[in-house]
Amino acid sequence: MDEIAHKRAIRAWTMYDWANSTFATTIAAAVLPVYYSTVASKNLQPHEATSNWAFTTTIALVLVALLGPILGAMADFSGAKKRFMSIFVVVGVTGTALLYLVKSGDWFMASVFYIIGSIGFAGANVFYDSLLPHIAHEDEIDQVSSRGYAMGYAGGGILLAVNLVMIMFSPDHLTELMTRLSFLTVSIWWLVFTIPLWRNVKEPPRRILASEKGFNPVKASFSRLSNTFKEIKKYKELTKFIVAFWLYNNGIGTIIFMATIYGTELGFSSTTTIGTLLMVQFVAIPFAFLFGWLAKKIGTKRSILLSLLIYTLIAIGGYFLYKEIHFWLLGFAVATVQGGSQALSRSLFGRMMPKSKSAEFYSFFSVSEKIAGTVGPLLFGVVSRLMGGSRLSIVSLIIFFSLGGLLLWQVKEKDGIAIADAEEKILVANDVM
Repeated sequence: MDEIAHKRAIRAWTMYDWANSTFATTIAAAVLPVYYSTVASKNLQPHEATSNWAFTTTIALVLVALLGPILGAMADFSGAKKRFMSIFVVVGVTGTALLYLVKSGDWFMASVFYIIGSIGFAGANVFYDSLLPHIAHEDEIDQVSSRGYAMGYAGGGILLAVNLVMIMFSPDHLTELMTRLSFLTVSIWWLVFTIPLWRNVKEPPRRILASEKGFNPVKASFSRLSNTFKEIKKYKELTKFIVAFWLYNNGIGTIIFMATIYGTELGFSSTTTIGTLLMVQFVAIPFAFLFGWLAKKIGTKRSILLSLLIYTLIAIGGYFLYKEIHFWLLGFAVATVQGGSQALSRSLFGRMMPKSKSAEFYSFFSVSEKIAGTVGPLLFGVVSRLMGGSRLSIVSLIIFFSLGGLLLWQVKEKDGIAIADAEEKILVANDVM
């Protein structure tokens, strides 16, 4: 690939973050949680709406976790990472558009459509992430991943701002309609801005081992998964990293999914809860780039550990939320670390796996992320139901950040990268395509 095509592919790849992050902001984090709590769950108690939202999120993440590894291995064998990604994009766009149909009291319908949208969003991300090691050079992968997150914050923030203007400045009798229309704008934005990736990012080369000749994709996927589990001891450092990520992403994911509805439960206005999220989108842009730069200076692992220390302080502060200004301040703190922690986790993982198995391995990465996402919201919801409120739920996140950080500290990233490079050379040498 020449340099012009390489840069075009990177721009197109990062543009998908711009495209799908509107689901993360308007749907998962800002507008839908408030609509779900105040309109779709109109006849429920506030803490019941919060726990139902937590359980809905859990179901969506579990379904993706179960499908991810099988589909990832199938995509690697078939040479169809982009094709699988496209299928999930269509599923996600469809589920998001269907949210337009949700009206007062339709909390169950909202849950079903949100689950469909979430499956599409999370499933597409598996294959999107798996393209990263193929389009970015070794010396730029941290910066490309961080740039993707920065683009995501910009795109997600811009459309969220447009949606908020639609909702907050419309006459009272049109507020519900404008909210539902905002769900449609997300589906259109997501679809349209995926086009550059479809046009400019090539399907990575397909690699088939001699032992897989004559296999169909389903048989090959189970064969590859079986071999990966048998050979997992080869990837000791990668395994430690996945478990560490599983732990600390519990906390990160729960903050992302539950912050807005937690603020709503505490009685904070929608101006504060959604306004804070909008602020996070734009404040996070320079900090995502900053963490990409910081990774070059102090190392990727140390940069992630710094972000986890800040997250621990945020979780402590979350217990003491009593005034709306506190919510704004914690939101600013989240903005400083949210993009950097996730972007560098994605790129560090990409270095410690063989490129030819990127979809399969990123599906395992996604599984760890989704399992993490299920435990955090589930615990949040259970504690909220038992205690009749969610303050103690936020405190539990400290456990995830501290344990994840301790295990990450023990990961020898250079050893993990060397093992991945050696395995990739073996796969290339044994390729029969």
